[in-house]
Amino acid sequence: MPEPLHLPNGVNGTPGGSRHVNGGNGLAVRQRSQRKQSSPMLPAFIVSAPGKVIMFGEHAVVHGKAAIAAAISLRSYLHVTTLSKSKRIVTLRFPDIDFLHTWNIDDLPWSIFQRPDKKKYYYDLVTTLDPDLLAAVQPHLADVSLHKPEDIRKIHRNSALSFLYIFLSLGSPSFHGCMYTLRSTIPIGAGLGSSASIAVCLSAALLLQLRALSGPHPDQPPDEARLQVERINRWAFVAEMATHGNPSGVDNTVSTQGKAVVFQRTDYGKPPTVSPLWDFPELPLLLVNTRQAKSTAHEVAKVGKLRDTHPKLVGNILDAIDKATRTASDLLEDPEFDSEEVESLRKVGELMTINHGLLVALGVSHPRLERVRELVDHDGIGWTKLTGAGGGGCSITLLRPDVSAEKLRKLEEKLDQENYEKFETTLGGDGVGVLWPAVLKNGLEDDDEGGMEIDVEKFLNADGIAGVERLVGVEGAGRGEGWRFWSVEGR
Repeated sequence: MPEPLHLPNGVNGTPGGSRHVNGGNGLAVRQRSQRKQSSPMLPAFIVSAPGKVIMFGEHAVVHGKAAIAAAISLRSYLHVTTLSKSKRIVTLRFPDIDFLHTWNIDDLPWSIFQRPDKKKYYYDLVTTLDPDLLAAVQPHLADVSLHKPEDIRKIHRNSALSFLYIFLSLGSPSFHGCMYTLRSTIPIGAGLGSSASIAVCLSAALLLQLRALSGPHPDQPPDEARLQVERINRWAFVAEMATHGNPSGVDNTVSTQGKAVVFQRTDYGKPPTVSPLWDFPELPLLLVNTRQAKSTAHEVAKVGKLRDTHPKLVGNILDAIDKATRTASDLLEDPEFDSEEVESLRKVGELMTINHGLLVALGVSHPRLERVRELVDHDGIGWTKLTGAGGGGCSITLLRPDVSAEKLRKLEEKLDQENYEKFETTLGGDGVGVLWPAVLKNGLEDDDEGGMEIDVEKFLNADGIAGVERLVGVEGAGRGEGWRFWSVEGR
């Protein structure tokens, strides 16, 4: 077994502490407990994982070309509270989508999940869902959000199925009662990988509770850290399969490891090739949600039809997108690349502009996206392209390092006036992280008493994205003291 995350000895009744008792003569006598103490409940902890954007290669990737997907600093946060042994329940609570459900642990279908021919372990590679296990879970979804509209119920049932499948696969009938509470700063349904981010949080939380992960700790060798990250990623993919059926795997991979990946699928009968860009630099990013509804399936079909009509011409456009993607990959991985130097960023920005122009030629932009480019690029703020399927959705802008605060303020006013949603974020940052225990040192007077405990009530009452980020100590894409990440960098 790998080394678990240990609770400090002497804390909350853990072995190793000493105590004072009154002896028969009334004097205080120091004694060391000889009796083995019962294991304490795990402390409340928080797991966090990022969303993602497609930086280069959308649409071309559908036709066998390469794409680059990168993590963003908008994240999901999962607060895990272990209940006392007498409370045999597990609760899933996602207030952002108004979802709350509780199951009795002893009523769940453990018998089939524990069968020798069905049982999976934390180190297993699971690439398909078992139809018998899926069927066994279905009765436990029947009363999920029973009085909600059907479209909402579908979202809630998918969340419940995803959770229960990996909870039953990894857990056992003796699992402690728990409450899992999720808050997210990632816009839902905007193509930013929000469901994968949640899947990564759930996977990491369960593996931590099983003590099946070593670290994260500062001195952990990168190779060991990557093994731990891969374990989380495998089970996040299982959760994604329960939600989406046949996911590509790119979203959960980026969310788990952070940084970026080059993704390519030349044969849909085989797994895709996913090559991590371990040395991908952190880049300043402006993410703008157009609030324009889009259909990925519609946009993909539109490009497919165009290719059928003009195979050679569209094939050349897709080849050009692939060339831009691979040029960008080489540039961003170059040891000479400087993320704070204008010339380095200009080269990447120009490739983004080229990629966007090629996507426009394929007909997948939208007037709302082009308006963002008009407001941003033409004022010298950065380099903008659509991200994802297009037809609406989001744009990303690589910001110039020397852009003035005044220009950014005026841009924000215009975007607000025109009903855009703006996020200043970072591209290529950390993957899955842990705050264990859920205690934050934040520079306030609470620090004199060991820091501020983030309990469920504080977590639920945090107001919006800014409130959540402030509470967990990552406001402005910073790192609150106490957060730990598996370090997978190559250089």
